[in-house]
Amino acid sequence: MKIHAQALLFDNDGTLVSSLASVDRCWSRWAGEHGIAPEEFARVELHGRPAVEIIADLLPADRIPGALARIEQLEVEDVPGGVTLLPGTLELLSALPRDRWAVVTSATRPLAEARLREAGIDAPVVVAADDITRGKPDPEPYLLAAARLGAEPSACVVFEDAPAGLAAGRAAGMTTVALTTTHDRSQLTADAVVPDLSAVSAQATADGVELTAEGALSV
Repeated sequence: MKIHAQALLFDNDGTLVSSLASVDRCWSRWAGEHGIAPEEFARVELHGRPAVEIIADLLPADRIPGALARIEQLEVEDVPGGVTLLPGTLELLSALPRDRWAVVTSATRPLAEARLREAGIDAPVVVAADDITRGKPDPEPYLLAAARLGAEPSACVVFEDAPAGLAAGRAAGMTTVALTTTHDRSQLTADAVVPDLSAVSAQATADGVELTAEGALSV
């Protein structure tokens, strides 16, 4: 399967890197500190959502600022040794012109930059939770990334592992490629599905990037 794009927009955790074990450790500790029962915490979707929205599902508004600062502290402190590159990440990113890709993450900027630095990824553009007013599945984060790269949304390709992120890409009018790194294929709605980024190769062109997704399954 071949796709031409002006720009490529990547989610971070679950797409470029994996820090799921760290996320589980930190949020479980955070929930315990804030007196949230395990069964109540288990009902909340963590993956692919800004921390402030997760916290708002669990705590009253007056406790959100302090709780947000605490989870950011826990996660940043847990970054060393808690982040691993996913297959194909560096190979694909190294083939891309620097003005043709961005990272779009639900993490705060300090956490996003710490995880990228730990993984050895030098992203030219990062859109983080601090930059937007509405997180995924709202299209705002991806539309902002496209604008910063000077690309038309309809000519962008979004790489995501989470349903919320894929919904954001679709709402932005972008082509979506799902990775089955954290969710079963049955949970992912996208234009194409691949196991991970090792199935994707890229060739720079005069006006963008030509992508080849080996064995991609169209949905």
